[in-house]
Amino acid sequence: MTRSAPGATLALEKSLATLSSGPSVTDTPRRMLLLETSHQPGLVGLALGDRLLARRQLESGRHNARDLAPAMAALLSELGWAARDLDAVAVGRGPGSYTGLRVGIMSAKTMAYVTGCPLVAIDTFAILAEQTPPGAQRIDIIADAQKEAAYVQSFAWEDAAWKATDELRIREFGDWLESLDPSAWVGGPGLLRYRDRLADVLVPPVECWSPGLESLLVLATRRLDLGDRDDPFSLEPLYLRASSAELQWRDRIGRTPS
Repeated sequence: MTRSAPGATLALEKSLATLSSGPSVTDTPRRMLLLETSHQPGLVGLALGDRLLARRQLESGRHNARDLAPAMAALLSELGWAARDLDAVAVGRGPGSYTGLRVGIMSAKTMAYVTGCPLVAIDTFAILAEQTPPGAQRIDIIADAQKEAAYVQSFAWEDAAWKATDELRIREFGDWLESLDPSAWVGGPGLLRYRDRLADVLVPPVECWSPGLESLLVLATRRLDLGDRDDPFSLEPLYLRASSAELQWRDRIGRTPS
C-alpha cells in the first residue's frame, strides 16, 4: 500500500478542522466519534453513552482519505451535533490496511486536537476478540500476512474480559495451526483466506470476522472510564511489517524513510 498523497492529507486536515464549527448541544452522556479503518470497508459511527446512534460504511475500494471527512460531517449533521460537542474520539489502531490505518488514525488525531477531547486507540485484535460468542474461554485472532503467514494473537476470558495472553506476531500458518490449542476458537479476517483449512475449529459467525463499531465502543468506554487516553501527537498505527512503498524506498536508498 502507498502512503496518502500530501495534498490529500492536507485537504483532509482542513475538512476535519471545519467540522468543529456550528452550534453546540446541551450536556448529555458521553458523545463519541468512532473510526475503524483497519479493514475494508471502513466504518464511522457516533455513540451516546453506551449506545451506537449512527453509523456509516465507507465504500470498499474507495480512498478513505476522500470519503472519511464527508462521512463524519454527514453523521454529525444527521444527529444535529457539531464536532465541538464530541467528548471523545476512538479509533482502531491496527494491524490492518496500511493506507486505511494511516488515514483513520490521522483523522482521529486531527479531530481530537481541534476539539480538545480525549483520544483512545484500541488494538484491532482486541476489538475482534471482544466479538467472540459467549461461553468461549480462549480465542486466537488471525489476519492474513501473505505468503502463507498470518498475524496471530491469543486471548483468554479472564475476570469477565478478554485479555491478550501473548504478543501480536507474524507466524507461518502451518506452524501456528500445529500449535493451536484444541479448545481454542479462531476469529478475525484471516478466516476469509484460511477458513477451509480450519474445518474442525470453532469460529464466530461471519459477521464477527471484521472489527465492528460496537466492540470498539465497549473497549473505548472502558479505557475512558478509567481516565485513560492516548497522546494525539505520538500515537502511531500498529503494524508489524513495512508497507510495499516503504520496502521499495529502502531498496532504493538503503535506509528507513523518515
